[in-house]
Amino acid sequence: MLFRCFVPCCPRFELPDFPFMAFSISNDPSSLLSLQTQRSIFGYKDKVKDFEKTQLRIPASFRRKAVNLQMMASGKIPGLTQEANDCTYEATIDTENNTDVFSDMKQRFRAFKKLKYMDNLEHFKKLADAQAPKFLVIACADSRVCPSAVLGFQPGEAFTVRNIANLVPPYKSGPTETKAALQFSVNTLEVENILVIGHSRCGGIQALMGMEEVDSRSFIHNWVIVGKKAKESTKAVASNLHFDHQCQHCEKTSINHSLERLLGYPWIEEKVLKGSLSLHGGYYDFVNCTFEKWTVDYGGSRGKKESTGIAVKNRSVW
Repeated sequence: MLFRCFVPCCPRFELPDFPFMAFSISNDPSSLLSLQTQRSIFGYKDKVKDFEKTQLRIPASFRRKAVNLQMMASGKIPGLTQEANDCTYEATIDTENNTDVFSDMKQRFRAFKKLKYMDNLEHFKKLADAQAPKFLVIACADSRVCPSAVLGFQPGEAFTVRNIANLVPPYKSGPTETKAALQFSVNTLEVENILVIGHSRCGGIQALMGMEEVDSRSFIHNWVIVGKKAKESTKAVASNLHFDHQCQHCEKTSINHSLERLLGYPWIEEKVLKGSLSLHGGYYDFVNCTFEKWTVDYGGSRGKKESTGIAVKNRSVW
């Protein structure tokens, strides 16, 4: 059997059937063909140099498979609960800084496993079988406003969907991941609360407020236009304010417009009417670290015409 090398940097040549591990991934003299043997195979030094260069070009997937073969041959197959430092793995390296970009993440995961998962093993075993969250949270994708970090949601407590500017699209628009999450969480998981969370200095709202016309080529424009009515409401009452203050006004107005749109989903309004589902708004100001919360007053909202707003109750600031 012959191995053929098709690496562009060297001429085509054939190798005898030597053990794969001897020349493909290891630099150990005991497992690598000696230079003299290589010379006898290739016939001259230039090809040996070319061959040595190819060692650096072996794909990562090839190297991982080879390591797995070595582990299987030695009987050292790590179990699912074995510590990560007992396993052979290939680190992702930041070549510019020569650091493992997942190092901190690995340590945080190990801390989670030790301090939370293992201490609450029965709880996580139940979650493995089913979930029964009380909340559906619709939040912004902004990296600064993670709902679990800000509000302390634990695994199993909140079904969460995050999108640009925490928007809820109209019921009659086309399919989106947000609408799929609404349908699944309300009709299948039967959550008892929907919480729409906006936040300060939202880039999606800034894009909406600064947009003169929709660019059909822009995914961002085609998404944030969902908040067009919130923009119009803001311009009607705050057009004389500085742009930043207009955005802040729209950030809150947009939340109520999303809550109003939720009532446009027949199966959501039906559950709200029965009292089995409540709708809430929240606004996280990370500049001052405050959280404002309110609840939709469905009885007070029913008398309002569409697009004239909703009635709210139980407003509080934390």
